[in-house]
Amino acid sequence: MGKVIGFFYTLKNGEGVVIDSNLDGSPMEFVTDKGHIIPKLEQELKGMEVGEKRQVIIQPAEGYGNYNPQLVEVRPREEFETIHLQKGMQLYGQTPDGETFIVTVKDFDNKSVVIDYNHPLAGETLIFDVELILKRDATLSEQATGEVETSHHHHSCNCDSCSC
Repeated sequence: MGKVIGFFYTLKNGEGVVIDSNLDGSPMEFVTDKGHIIPKLEQELKGMEVGEKRQVIIQPAEGYGNYNPQLVEVRPREEFETIHLQKGMQLYGQTPDGETFIVTVKDFDNKSVVIDYNHPLAGETLIFDVELILKRDATLSEQATGEVETSHHHHSCNCDSCSC
């Protein structure tokens, strides 16, 4: 049976620059074996005990992939005429079969827009400092849906009754 895992993390790139953290908020919670997080990170978390802290280093190929310059494309500016473009902004699109994708605006001028289909963290070594705070069996409903039930939600204030 799957588990529900909750953890705090700080994510840094290979140079040690903090990219993301949830230390000032709620823990990240997920149902295992549903593909919700990077597989190597999930594997490490599954092997930890509640209260344990660990650093997990994930190479690009095990994270968001190696950077692929072939995924950079130049498109006509008129395709973006209703958008106030900024370098580095992310735009969402949808494939013909309904899947959502994200592109990053790399550059633009009056005639064209350079967009990048690579994940923003492609090519990056990811360093996660994690602390496991919750590990329990998933309910049948959680196992079926892959979603953590709020009635079992771990509250950051540890009261298990408020809506913090």
